[in-house]
Amino acid sequence: MKSLSRRKFIQDIALTGGALLLLPELEASMLLENQTTGNYFLKEFGIDEKLCQRLLAKALSKGGDFADLYFEYSVMNYLGLEDAKVNQSYGNISLGVGIRTVKGDQIGYGFTQDLTEAAMISAASTASTLCDMKATPVVTSFSQLKTNNYYPVAIDYEGIPANSKLPILQNINQKCFGLSPEVIKVNAGFLSSAKRILVVTSDGIMAEDLIPHGFVYASVVAERDGKREQSFYNLGGHRDYSYYTDEVVNKVATKTVNNALVLFDAIQPPAGEMPVVLGPGVTGILLHEAIGHGMEADFNRKKISTFSTMLGKKVAEPFVTIIDDGTNMNLAGSINVDDEGVPGKKTILVENGILTSYLHDKISAKHYGVEPTGNGRRQDFQNYPIPRMRNTYMLGGTNSVDDVIMQAGNGIYVENVSNGQVKIGEGDFAFYVSQGRLIENGKLTSPIKDVNIMGNGPKMLTNIIMAANNLEMYHGGAGQCGKNGQGVPVGFGMPTCLVKSLTVGGTQQKGGQS
Repeated sequence: MKSLSRRKFIQDIALTGGALLLLPELEASMLLENQTTGNYFLKEFGIDEKLCQRLLAKALSKGGDFADLYFEYSVMNYLGLEDAKVNQSYGNISLGVGIRTVKGDQIGYGFTQDLTEAAMISAASTASTLCDMKATPVVTSFSQLKTNNYYPVAIDYEGIPANSKLPILQNINQKCFGLSPEVIKVNAGFLSSAKRILVVTSDGIMAEDLIPHGFVYASVVAERDGKREQSFYNLGGHRDYSYYTDEVVNKVATKTVNNALVLFDAIQPPAGEMPVVLGPGVTGILLHEAIGHGMEADFNRKKISTFSTMLGKKVAEPFVTIIDDGTNMNLAGSINVDDEGVPGKKTILVENGILTSYLHDKISAKHYGVEPTGNGRRQDFQNYPIPRMRNTYMLGGTNSVDDVIMQAGNGIYVENVSNGQVKIGEGDFAFYVSQGRLIENGKLTSPIKDVNIMGNGPKMLTNIIMAANNLEMYHGGAGQCGKNGQGVPVGFGMPTCLVKSLTVGGTQQKGGQS
């Protein structure tokens, strides 16, 4: 990319961003530098160490424990098909810096989309108004943070161009219609993004990252005897174009169509308290929502979470180990560095049934007197970081899947859930089961649908009484976790496991039709 002045670059991307909405053939990737590492923000915007020192000094000019700068440049584009025709094409470009001053657990924050020094000094001045004390010194030099790379891309990576997406979507559309004459409508979409960040901290750390992200999906409607069913499936994560092979296309099409067709024979189970077997992979969203949020340190520091008094205590059976991990290759929640300049790490939350750690950003880590766990994440430069999950999963046990299902006796087997609601403090939750099966006399029988499962997260954790040896991670990229108005990509995983009892909202009689 030709080097531009900061002001010229901002003007050009504003013009190109508008054109992107009108011209699907215009590649957002044209705006991305080939080189994936090494002073991108210095090269394009003149963000050097001296300027960073001045900005941090201004942010701490009235005191504070520390300050940081978060520079971001991201490009996103989306292409969508409906019944083989392009019905949506749009993109977005984001550029700016967020400047934070921290004192205790209080935050002063300013941001700007204009990377001129005057605008950034003004944002730093806004952040500094948190305090009214003597200025806090800033380091005179910075060290470049060395990190592992959990989502490597080619050295000439420029994002995924729109003209490469169209053949993939056409292929998905054709395969979905070809799998069954009962398929009457197909939507397919491909979203991709590339985000560059630079984090600079007042304690002398500079960290850069280039994060690819995206997913491809299919959504189908099928009809049989006047009755309609629909299904959605996606695959993606922090991946480049090489991931989206014919194998991925076939899996997306096949899973979407098969999931819709099986619903024609689905029934509702009887309602009430009963054993529930959680299938592998996507059911890890229950772990994320009902349990994981309660282990984010800000909820515990503020005494909101049920787990706030449980560190070092038993919260599950001895075979249960739960991990939040930023180091899984290419998964949606993986990070090379968090948004506070802390390297991606693996954090054991529950080890052999004992709660051993919370998920910390720098503020909560200082409060608890521990090291940050690399969970300080934010949606974008307009928001400050807070403790957020990455890829949260439970390790597998020693049992076979058949043994777990047999032990359940009579209950339900959950394959997929959606539309969950959770109360973070109490941990009460309700989830919609979109795919599953009855368990009768220790065996899987009829498919089920339109079922809600309800319970309490901490209680569910204690009620996990058996786990299979088949941990599976979710490989989608479409989901975002929301907290405090911010959305970030996350991952999750689960082995097949048996929950002794959950409330199932079905019908009052066995085998009721929905």
